[in-house]
Amino acid sequence: MSQAGVKHDYHLVNPSPWPLVGSFFAVLMAIGGIVWMKGLFGLEKHTLWLFLLGLGGVLYTMLGWWMDVVHEANTGDHTPVVAIGLRYGMILFIVSEVMFFVAWFWMFFEMALFHGHRTVSGIEEVRTAWATWPPKGVETVSPWQLPLVNTLTLLLSGTTVTWSHHALQVGDRKGAKTGLILTVLLGLLFTSIQAYEYTHIVSEKLFFSPEASAAGLYGSSFFMATGFHGFHVIIGTIFLAVCLFRLIKGDFSPKQHFGFEAAAWYWHFVDVVWLFLFAFIYVIFGK
Repeated sequence: MSQAGVKHDYHLVNPSPWPLVGSFFAVLMAIGGIVWMKGLFGLEKHTLWLFLLGLGGVLYTMLGWWMDVVHEANTGDHTPVVAIGLRYGMILFIVSEVMFFVAWFWMFFEMALFHGHRTVSGIEEVRTAWATWPPKGVETVSPWQLPLVNTLTLLLSGTTVTWSHHALQVGDRKGAKTGLILTVLLGLLFTSIQAYEYTHIVSEKLFFSPEASAAGLYGSSFFMATGFHGFHVIIGTIFLAVCLFRLIKGDFSPKQHFGFEAAAWYWHFVDVVWLFLFAFIYVIFGK
């Protein structure tokens, strides 16, 4: 917080409980997810309460931490020097997220491009399993149905968030609110469509094939890549919803609105990652 005796442009953050609290609930959520899917510590599979407790704690941490940052911005702690640091921090965060997705793409490309190398194995089952990609018997998702709708949804959301940001820069708060509302709704639409798609894949057993042992690897790589992206869409939607709440409350000005700007950067990152996912996982290597 601001202090009367401070004579420099830097903001020295007061001790905060949120890193410790957030770490505790993140671990609890991870353990709860394992219990939910596999069972652990004597708790039966499909036990959901532990995961929900961890998730609630993570959301509570996000709320508390964001409120502290907003308070710091409103009390003048975000000086021009601090704002530069915030921008560098957000850029580095997005770069780290890019490398996170590089790992999933690397895994998928290794299986899609070099599966033929495994056909030299002396084991007949291995040669048969890796003879084709996707593995024989695996029914892939058509890219020209729900995935295409989701692609158009995210591309449209990218234009609405840009419109909102530009409107705020020129002092048009009404236009900024309208564009941001549309962006949040489009983010919710994307998540709903993806949830429906996942339900269809699981119920129809599209990625299950008793003929190929590699079918499980295809399903795992697909769900890890698209699922983590879906999680980022949810985080981005929450981020934008917080900005919308602040905008309605009267926060942000044409010259000082980095919170919104950071959310827009993150959302454009989510858009670009999805274009790569759609192009490579659904279209090029999905058939």
